[in-house]
Formats: sequence, C-alpha cells, structure tokens
Amino acid sequence: MLFAKYHLNSSKSKNSEVLGNLDALLKVLKMFRFWIYLPFHLLVAMCLCHSIKVPTSSQHSFKSDLFNCNHSLILVDGKETTVHLLKDIPKRYCFILEEDRAPAPFTVTVTPCDVPIEWSILVHKASTNFLGKAARGDYDTLEATKSQKIPKLVSMIFNYKGNSVETYMGMSSYSAFYMLEFLSIERDTHITVYLTTDTTSGHLYPELPLDPRIDVIGIGHATVTLAWKHSPSVLKHKENIQYCLLVNEKHNYKSLCAAETAIRSSGMKSPPALALSLFPYLLDHQQVMILSNSELSIINRVSNGEVRQICMGTKNTYTVPNLRPSTQYYFDVFVVNLLTNASAAYTGTFARTLEEPEPKVIELKDGKVIHLTLDGKKQKFYSLQYQARHKKIQFIFQSCSGHVGVQITRNGKVLASENIAGFRHFSLKGKLLDTYLVQLRSMDHTNSSVKVQVSSHFHKPFFPLLPESLKIKSFSKLRTCNSVTIAWLGTQEQSKYCVYKKRIKEDQVWMEVRSADRCSGPKSRHNSEKVLCKYFYDINLRRAVTTQTIKGLEAGTLYLFDVYLTEPSGIPVRYHSKVVKTRKKC
Repeated sequence: MLFAKYHLNSSKSKNSEVLGNLDALLKVLKMFRFWIYLPFHLLVAMCLCHSIKVPTSSQHSFKSDLFNCNHSLILVDGKETTVHLLKDIPKRYCFILEEDRAPAPFTVTVTPCDVPIEWSILVHKASTNFLGKAARGDYDTLEATKSQKIPKLVSMIFNYKGNSVETYMGMSSYSAFYMLEFLSIERDTHITVYLTTDTTSGHLYPELPLDPRIDVIGIGHATVTLAWKHSPSVLKHKENIQYCLLVNEKHNYKSLCAAETAIRSSGMKSPPALALSLFPYLLDHQQVMILSNSELSIINRVSNGEVRQICMGTKNTYTVPNLRPSTQYYFDVFVVNLLTNASAAYTGTFARTLEEPEPKVIELKDGKVIHLTLDGKKQKFYSLQYQARHKKIQFIFQSCSGHVGVQITRNGKVLASENIAGFRHFSLKGKLLDTYLVQLRSMDHTNSSVKVQVSSHFHKPFFPLLPESLKIKSFSKLRTCNSVTIAWLGTQEQSKYCVYKKRIKEDQVWMEVRSADRCSGPKSRHNSEKVLCKYFYDINLRRAVTTQTIKGLEAGTLYLFDVYLTEPSGIPVRYHSKVVKTRKKC
C-alpha cells in the first residue's frame, strides 16, 4: 500500500519534485526494512517512467509518452517472449538491466513469423553521477539535487525493417534503461523476442557457421543432394543439437516460426505446430534416432505442392529423394537446440530437378502378350507402340494387381482413357498402318502389374471369353458346420473351372484379398488347396450359372475360395476371391 501511494504521487508530480518523492519513498522503505527486496534502480525507473516527459515529434510515433512503462510490458532476461501485433498498432516493451550486471554486454533477438515488421530500440540516459551515487546509497546527493533538473537523453540506438531474424548486441549501463517498439504495417502477425545478458552459459539459439549457405552438390531427375557447414553448437554440444530439413515448391523460409505460420495459413483445417511436428522427441530423447533415420514425411499438401520435412541428427549432408522431374524445389535447413526447441536458419537454397528422359517405347506385336510391373512410387509412365496391320484392332488389358491407368492415342488424339482393375478390352477402327500409342502407369503408391495384348484377329482372342461378372456368391442359409455352397457365372462356351480353398485367420482377410495376383493361375496353388475342376456352359446366358457345395470343412473357421476359368489357350482368369466362415454350432 505504501508503494502504491508513493507510486501514484510520483506519477502526478512535476519534474522538480522527483527527487523529493524518491527521498521520501526510500526513507519509508528503509524504515520498514523492505527496500532490500526491491532494487533501487527499478524504483528510479518506475518514477522516471511517470515523471519524465519527452517532447513529441512528428518524425517518429513512439516519442510521445515514450517511457511510460505503465502502458508497456516488461521483457524478462533470459526468456523468449511471443508478441502478437495488430496492423498499424505499435507495441512497446521495456527492459531494465540489473545493476550488479552492468556495465555488461546484452543481446536482443527478434524473429518475425510472417510479414516484414519494423522494430526499434530506444535508450533513456540520465545523469551518470546522480544515478551512480544513488546506486551506492549516497542519499545526501538526492537531497542536494532534488531542486535541480536531471540531465536526460533519449536516443534511438537501433532500427530494422524486414522479415529476417535480427540480433542487436549492445553494452548495458548503470544510467540507462531501454524500450523496444514493434510495428506491423501489412497485417496482424506475431513475433518472438529474446533478451539476454548471460554470455557465459551458452546460447538459447544454436550458432550458425561463418558461411551459413546450403550447397547443392548433386541434381538428378528425382533427387537433390545438399551439404552445409557444421554449426559451432554441434561441435560443442553434439548430443543436444539436431539438423532438420524443410522442402517445398513455393519459397524459402527465414525461420522455423515463419514456416509454421505459412503452413497454418495455407488452409489446412487442423494444422500441426511445425515445431512439434519436427521435434516430437523433446520429451523423450530415445525417439531421436528413430526420427533421424526416417524418410521425408509430408506434413501438408497445398495447391502448389507438398511441404515435407526430415530431421537427420548431426549429419550435414542429405540426398532428398522422390522429387518430380523438371520441378523447382526450395530447401531450408534449421539447426535446433533439443533442450530449448529454439532454432536458427541457414540461408535457404533452391534447385530444379532434371527433365525426365523420353520414356523407352516398347513395340507391341500382333497377338503377343507382355507382362509389365509399374512403379507406383515414382509414378512413372510406360509407353507401348503398335502399327496396325488391319483397319480393326483390339487392345486387351488384364490388371494383375493394383489399379492401372490406361490411355490410348492415335496421331495425338486420345481414343480411350480409363483406370482398370481386372479385365478391359477396347475395339478400335482406323486405317492401315495407323500408329497407336499406349501409356500405362500405376494409380496406387505401390507397384501394380498388368498384362497387355493387341490383336487384329477377333475370331481368335488370346484371353478366354469372360462372363458378365467375376464375383463368387455364397449362400448363408446353406452354410453348415462343415460345408458351404458357392455359385459363379459361366459363358456360352465350354470352359474348365477349378475351385480352390484356403484356411485363413481373422486378421489375414484384408491382406489375402489385397495381395492376390489376379493373373496367377492354378499352377501357383498347392495341391492340398484344390477342391475340384468341372466343365460347363449354357447357350442361354441367364442359365449359365453353376453351384458347388464344398464339404469336409471345420466348424467356426474362415476359408478363402477361388475359382479359375481356363481355356485351351492356357490363359487363366481368376474370379474375385470369396471369404466364407462355417457355422460354429449346428
């Protein structure tokens, strides 16, 4: 209450009464032996903040009521502070350095997290003799000079405009205290501010080398190899430092904070904090090596490409894989203090991957079947070419695994374009010696495989005549503890159908169905899995259906059933696998 009383009185007093208020306040506090808990220079600063008025100037907005700390916030020594800025509204922070640490060096580091900002440091210096004697407890000086004006000087010692991380290094003084002002003129944003006077116990931010550039030492069609010089912090504190790489197709980022803000504003509904995405191991150092050895992971997809990241421990070279040919990428390396999560950014670089060479064209021959495995990771195109010997031709495709994208063109004109999973044929009509180009690629991120045939002999198809559906049906009411009944469609031609069964577990169903090779035939199965083979057909397609009861099964057990259709050509067609469970009780 005493402090509040004198604090209010001092804010209302004139400059000539400052010393009297100080003297009275100090005597009261000394009498109650309370002064040891409150540094003298802080009392001086409080009173000066409310009693000294700086003339306003049209040249700078923050010279009006400059050191009224009641309207500002206090920066804490050794702590990083997040500051939120509204457009065109300045925000002020004061800091007063402890007298037992002055004179001593101090640093202020400001990290913009989005748009460019303007920030300045102003210093207020009063009489060195006056404050110096007061700090030593020479209170007679206060009495002798309380009717005198205190010499004062307000000056700007630093000013910066931009969006780079900037650090000011200065020397503190007994007779000075400081104010920072921040201003954003583009839009609302946020920044981080770090003040420290401790230069002996290490740095919050990792150090950058004298040459902080990232070198591009290799470029391929789908890779870029990078190298950078080691941070001095890595050499001193290897166990607490980590390098992390950010890859995107838009631009470089000058800080990790800026990258996180950009990703959040890209429109992702629930954006993860990039710092946490990059460094989830801060609470558990045992996870560091696991993340260090992982591949580049996608942390956001935007309209102009992906943002990917990886951390690689203290390794200062890295080859970025799985890039697209003929694409420009931007690369940023951040050195991170694992103990504080603070980071410093190397100077970003960019590189353009090489153009992909013209794909090798495979010549198709009339009636010959080719089998291709399509690379799903690289999303590579495979090209096939055929020169027609007749006006009418037929392309036949059988997808053995995965989904396959098919496009057929003639003289640059697209004739057909589909994604297939199973059988598909295209009958086309053109001119003699027309050249057809077929392009194939996997539509999955895993490999796919496909068989392709082109023929002008419609009366001798290489693949067997197919039924309307390749589904296998089971009858639930006909299930027993040791038998099941299934049915499937046939064709109008006499064909051979072979049935196979396989006992599986509950957790194997999805894997068995997904990994099934639709191009494999009965020869790929064990003899113990064979149930029977039978022939049938019907001229009336509505009656071209057959059923089969399979006995000798175990109760309450899952079985995978497959049916294979074969013709004299020897090319098998596998129906879609069917999983059925026998009854547990009968």
